[in-house]
Amino acid sequence: NSLNSLHYCHPLTFQTNILTELKNWELNLIQQHKLQMRQEKEKHATQVKQLQNELENLKELLHTYEISISRKDEVVITNLTQALEKQKERAVLMRKFTLWRIQHVKAKQEEYAIRMADRHFQTTLMKKVWATWRSVIEERWKDKVARACQLRAENVCIQITNDYEAKIAELTAALELARSEVLRLHTERDQYEDTMKKAFMRGVCALNLEAMTMFQSK
Repeated sequence: NSLNSLHYCHPLTFQTNILTELKNWELNLIQQHKLQMRQEKEKHATQVKQLQNELENLKELLHTYEISISRKDEVVITNLTQALEKQKERAVLMRKFTLWRIQHVKAKQEEYAIRMADRHFQTTLMKKVWATWRSVIEERWKDKVARACQLRAENVCIQITNDYEAKIAELTAALELARSEVLRLHTERDQYEDTMKKAFMRGVCALNLEAMTMFQSK
């Protein structure tokens, strides 16, 4: 309507009105643009503030998760360390007990060997005494009595020798059994230590995977 009314005006007035109208449009556009820019800045500032608040909340949550995970790691490491220490103490006790058994068997074997040596010495001494006594009274005894006594002495020596060999065989078998038991205990200890190491490594890997999964999910 304003443009239609301008057709009936003077040319200079018409030009002035046109310029005034354009100026008003320009001012209105500038004001609208400034208003939109101010609104966009306020909206942007609000979004930035919201994002900063969310970032702070996420940082606090991350810190809380880090503290919780570190505590869990400390508890797991402490439990595994205590279990390893207990197993180590048990292995040391088993080793001491096995060494004591071996020493006990060796002491018994040495004691028996000493006793057999004393018996052999006594037997040899008896043989020497018997030989001396036989040489002294040989003229008084008949050949039959001498052969009977000699046969009896030989039987006694054979019996003593058989007993000695049987005892030695028994102690040797016991010693071999003890050595087999020691070897088995060492093998079980090595296997158990290897199993504990693998279990420890699996536990650490599982914790790492769980932590990675939690971070990735966040």
